[in-house]
Amino acid sequence: MDSHCTRQKQKASEDSFLLILSIVFRSKNPEDITVLVVGSTGYIGNFVVKELVERGFNVIAIARERSGIRGRNDKDKTSKMLNGANVCFSDVTQLDVLEKSLAERVVSVDVVVSCLASRNGGVKDSWKIDYEATKNSLVAGRKSGASHFVLLSAICVQKPLLEFQRAKLKFEAELMKEAEQDAGFTYSIVRPTAFFKSLGGQVDLVKDGKPYVMFGDGKLCACKPISEPDLASFIADCVLSENKINQVLPIGGPGKALTPLEQGQILFRLLGKEPKFLKVPIEIMDFAIGVLDFLVKIFPSLEDAAEFGKIGRYYAAESMLVWDPETGEYSAEKTPSYGKDTLEEFFDKVLREGMAGQELGEQTIF
Repeated sequence: MDSHCTRQKQKASEDSFLLILSIVFRSKNPEDITVLVVGSTGYIGNFVVKELVERGFNVIAIARERSGIRGRNDKDKTSKMLNGANVCFSDVTQLDVLEKSLAERVVSVDVVVSCLASRNGGVKDSWKIDYEATKNSLVAGRKSGASHFVLLSAICVQKPLLEFQRAKLKFEAELMKEAEQDAGFTYSIVRPTAFFKSLGGQVDLVKDGKPYVMFGDGKLCACKPISEPDLASFIADCVLSENKINQVLPIGGPGKALTPLEQGQILFRLLGKEPKFLKVPIEIMDFAIGVLDFLVKIFPSLEDAAEFGKIGRYYAAESMLVWDPETGEYSAEKTPSYGKDTLEEFFDKVLREGMAGQELGEQTIF
């Protein structure tokens, strides 16, 4: 009995020591803290790198040799885009390559921030990026000394019906387990709602006189959209904030939750036009998905097409808000708000300046 108690005390002491080590970096000045960012050239990653650099952190940004939509950016363009960061060209999909790249830097990493996300939501790509590549960044980061991991996930994983959601959840579970087994390691999982860019796809069409397209009556779903800079700021907060340690953090933008109908009304009001909506029955998508699911059994190459249909259906009907298990409904009230940018301000800017530089590329489906 005595030896058992002694072992328990030793384990408790070791855990306490490791926990102290894990928060040591939080007492340093930002310039003495090294943050490794993977997915740095992506949809949100670029904003995160900029925010971390502005806060004075020593940022190492992992990037592919050809980045951007369909690899249109070479090394020079990527380095300019990630100005202020130490750009490391590597491959997150290959653990040995990533580990070698970091080892050559001969620098200890304090925090890993992962902004990795599947390029298109396809079945294989989802598991390759949302799970495998993200897991590689955890393993390589830990090997380089990281004691904290900030994960950009998604609020929609609460109701996992799609492959990219399952892939994200699998990694989330393993990240939590890592922290449970090692008291010297912590995490912050950020689950944002819809981004402004993903809601801007119809702005030019409506400006040109086309109707605003929505499913059903336009009230099937709602979200509290958040701007990319505001989300980047929240993610940067997670690097040092002790009240965000070992938590899943749903986050939305400021203001009330907006349905597609309300988003369209905002757009028409800014244009000074009479609202003109095209209401599409959601059953059309159900029929298309049924056909694709049948065809994929005969033609496996249609696997991604079937998945894209399901993704479209999901976003047409499911709210990007916190799911309340007690009521069995999505709750705007329980979805935290952060930031200052509003969707109306974003729409107004896009109407004046266009969507140039804000293309979704392969992520248009989202």
